[in-house]
Amino acid sequence: MIPPRKGGPAGRAVAGYVRWKLRSAFRGVWVRGTPSASTGGLLVYANHPGFWDGFVAHELSRAAGWDAYCLMEERNLRRYPFLARLGAFSIEPGRAGSALESLRYARALLRRPRAVVFIFPEGELRPFGEMPLRLARGVEVLARISGAPCLPVGIRYVLLEHEKPDVLLDVGNPHPPAPLEALRERLEERVRRLAAVTRLEGFDRLLAGWPGVAERWDRARGLGDGARP
Repeated sequence: MIPPRKGGPAGRAVAGYVRWKLRSAFRGVWVRGTPSASTGGLLVYANHPGFWDGFVAHELSRAAGWDAYCLMEERNLRRYPFLARLGAFSIEPGRAGSALESLRYARALLRRPRAVVFIFPEGELRPFGEMPLRLARGVEVLARISGAPCLPVGIRYVLLEHEKPDVLLDVGNPHPPAPLEALRERLEERVRRLAAVTRLEGFDRLLAGWPGVAERWDRARGLGDGARP
């Protein structure tokens, strides 16, 4: 297992790079619902529609004040080792011993104050809105052995009426550990809510992207903040 290596100058540099990448690629990151303040451990599980999901999880964690970690397939963490500086640690799904080691490590993290562990239980990138969600049983196992509250979060990348895409997050309510089918149903509810979104009313902005041509033109004409919903 590859452990996380958070903190220090390298960690701050990587965090700054992640924010720069998100701001350059998207019009904004928006959230609906209130990320729970974590005094104990919190297991956050989300759908996995895009490459950016880990970066988005980091931005949500920064805004919520979480001490966040993320379970990541080992071959991908070896490919992007700098993500360990943000709290990523590895799992090898095909090796029972490795998977057990990673789950035990995640359980230990969830005993820390303010600690949050992100998991993308689909296990691979899947097209947004494809139902039913196919979740690996590891999320149920981790919830059960840790006893930590669980929080479903939906993620969607969408082009609305602007030059750049927006990142939309729909945060559910924390709930006790539950069977896999119940976890799937709760996460599908977040995804369905996001699939119906056509405008940004009801969302709060976590991160503003760099303005595109239309926003800069509107500001030059005195039409206000082009990044509003």
